[in-house]
Amino acid sequence: MSETKLTKTRIRAGVWEGVLRGGQGAPAIEVLLEGQILAGVTQTPIPDRPGEWAVRVPIAAEHLSEGVQTYLIRELGTTEPMAHFTVITGVAMEDDMRAEVDLLRQELDMLKRAFRRHCLETVN
Repeated sequence: MSETKLTKTRIRAGVWEGVLRGGQGAPAIEVLLEGQILAGVTQTPIPDRPGEWAVRVPIAAEHLSEGVQTYLIRELGTTEPMAHFTVITGVAMEDDMRAEVDLLRQELDMLKRAFRRHCLETVN
């Protein structure tokens, strides 16, 4: 395996984007979802940045379903992932820690407003 590093830059308009750095040339990469190799992955040299390639992985609508989908990105012929990303849809978000924290923040804001209103009403 070559000395390469793949770094996520963003997900936008249904496409995961990252930058691949290192090595002599861009290694062939593949993306797997539930053990199946996905088509449409592209690697494009980044102008004025030798040794770096823009990687784009389309997130096809037919691959999205309720729950968690984890995409593994690896160099062709290896078993160790270079990177991965997860898409969570539907009911699974209810159990997600970030969703719980967001809900707690909203409830705390509601309680703060009610407490302040109570304090103003009891002072008068």
